[in-house]
Amino acid sequence: MPYRLFSRRASRAGRDRGQVAIEYLGFIPVLILVAMAGVQIGLIAYTAQQAGTAARAGARAASLDGSAQDGCVNAVSDWLSVTCDPVEGGDEVTVTATVEIPSIVPGWNFDPAQKTATMPLDH
Repeated sequence: MPYRLFSRRASRAGRDRGQVAIEYLGFIPVLILVAMAGVQIGLIAYTAQQAGTAARAGARAASLDGSAQDGCVNAVSDWLSVTCDPVEGGDEVTVTATVEIPSIVPGWNFDPAQKTATMPLDH
């Protein structure tokens, strides 16, 4: 009789292990989505930081009679697309850098990151 009782418990434990594996497989898509959302948030923060760097570099270049767009492009990572719009006013130049935020999650689209910097013109 004790042998039979042990056999039933072992059989039930095997079934429980299979159920846990199936529950884990069902939870994997949720874990992947949370991980992708975390990476996307980091990418948004990085893009915003790059927009600020581009605006300062573009304003510096424009204040030294250079091309604001070239200054912006040279300041950001190659895989990001950036546009800079310089506006001169009196004795200073203001550059607004716009960097497109790449999306790694299908269907999630974001407005571009925009940062502005002002530098005095070097006459």
